[in-house]
Amino acid sequence: MTATNTTSRLQKLRALMQSPEHNVTAFVVPSEDAHQSEYVAECDERRSYISGFTGSAGLAVVALDSAALFTDGRYFLQASQQLDSNWTLMKSGLPEVPTWQEYLVKNLPAGSRIADAYKLETDLAKVGSSLVPVANLVDLIWENRPARPASKLMTLSTKTTGRTHTEKIQQLRKDLEKKGVAGFVVSGLDEIAWLFNLRGADVHCNPVFFSYAIVTPDYVNLYLQEKSTSAEVREHLGAEVVVKSYETVFDDLRVLSTNLKANKQKFLLGSRTNLAMAVALGKENTTEARSPVTDAKAIKNETEMEGIRQCHLRDSAALINYFAWLEEQLANGVELDEADGAERLQQFRAEQAGFVGLSFDTISSTGPNGAIIHYKPEKPNAARINPDLVYLCDSGGQYIDGTTDVTRTLHFKTPSAHEKRCFTRVLQGHISIDSAVFPDGTSGYLLDILARRALWSDGLDFRHGTGHGVGAFLNVHEGPHGCGTRIAYNDIPLVPGMTLTNEPGYYEDGKFGIRIENVMLVRKANTLHNFGGRGYYGFEHVTLVPMQIKLIERSLLTHLEIEWLNAYHAECLEKVSPFLAKDSPGLKWLQREAVSI
Repeated sequence: MTATNTTSRLQKLRALMQSPEHNVTAFVVPSEDAHQSEYVAECDERRSYISGFTGSAGLAVVALDSAALFTDGRYFLQASQQLDSNWTLMKSGLPEVPTWQEYLVKNLPAGSRIADAYKLETDLAKVGSSLVPVANLVDLIWENRPARPASKLMTLSTKTTGRTHTEKIQQLRKDLEKKGVAGFVVSGLDEIAWLFNLRGADVHCNPVFFSYAIVTPDYVNLYLQEKSTSAEVREHLGAEVVVKSYETVFDDLRVLSTNLKANKQKFLLGSRTNLAMAVALGKENTTEARSPVTDAKAIKNETEMEGIRQCHLRDSAALINYFAWLEEQLANGVELDEADGAERLQQFRAEQAGFVGLSFDTISSTGPNGAIIHYKPEKPNAARINPDLVYLCDSGGQYIDGTTDVTRTLHFKTPSAHEKRCFTRVLQGHISIDSAVFPDGTSGYLLDILARRALWSDGLDFRHGTGHGVGAFLNVHEGPHGCGTRIAYNDIPLVPGMTLTNEPGYYEDGKFGIRIENVMLVRKANTLHNFGGRGYYGFEHVTLVPMQIKLIERSLLTHLEIEWLNAYHAECLEKVSPFLAKDSPGLKWLQREAVSI
């Protein structure tokens, strides 16, 4: 990875910032968590253009005399390689490193005007600064910027969603009534896709589409681009949903603002909605809270859960076919690079029923590249897959009945004792999470220590979360819950129907990366007792791909961990074998790897 010279781009951006039209002291280019009604990819592209950093999570703060890139532990190594001397890398989560909000409050002069979201207003006001909505200035300086995509839409039936969009809207209206608000602006693209049982037909990782929605007790407006509007979509939505032009939403919000003020009513805005929408509605006419659609979407119904189980069986078969093929190619001396591997894996997935596209760009990484946690292999710079080094593959697919996300770490020759010990410690953390039983009200924040305990015993750790939610044919990263050290995870307890990945890891810069990841469903646990009458929960893993035996140091495992591994391998063999062709390399690989230890 090489750094991009951003000098000219920053000069142009700062010139716009200082112009009388905009007059801002700092400009913030949001991260993947922006959750505004625009493609996550579009946020990433803007940040990549202005900073040179191509990771999927990061936030750029450009001031008149400085520029800082905030990202988490997944991207420390990548960002250090891609940022040029104009930028300061802020390693979020490390001691003494401020949040980007604290950075703005502490480092900008009094009277500063900052272009970003409105959560900062109170703190900024204390130092005489303010937030202002402006046009996206990066767009104004971006030369040869690709056109904004417009996606055709596919409609989903209750065979895969389990509920009609009318039923979901009715539930949302009940939630709004409880909150005492006059309506809700839905701006999260994944929320809109879920609420209306629609998906973008041009799937590249995320099956979402440009849109907004307004839901009140009396009407529902869905704002779509012209290309997204079709007779099929209108028929699917029915007369209850009024389809309007995407470009008219802010005009409607300004009209609505007048009515809200006259009737002394308030509208709900999700806590991750952009400032421009609050200004259009009139901030005095709004109240902020976590989106009720986010909460409802996170808890899968029985139809969605069964779809998730079934698509993971097919996806596991695809990954097993790939590993068998890759092992054979390398054993025969065929030279393949990481991008070749990613392409072949996609072909295996495409053979599976219901496959629509990838859920994210495949992380096919050999040796040192495995330590770049969200590495993306691209020709001509992709490394040759070296059978003498650890190989990490993190990948997933979008299927009509679910979304997958799976990571396995392999060695095609003989791993070192150190590599085996590290892998085994990661495996122990994975088993500990998978086996957990916990009372109602427990959050992923509280469970996170289970994934790290074995690593900590060797003085090791990893700088990313242990798990995240996964959508149902939707975002591969889904909230509001998760498992990790972020204190925000403690606000959302895990409940049956939620999905959660289980992905502890360990990484040595310049050497290797190890990660083991399954998708799980939260389910009720059958316990001997029920202290306090609270109810107890556990996990059901739906990813079924064997752990490589040669990377395991058996002497480190407890009796219960060995039992878990043997049972898991037996389950892989039983459930995935029917999806593999008789006498195929994939079936033979599964039969060889899914054995008792």
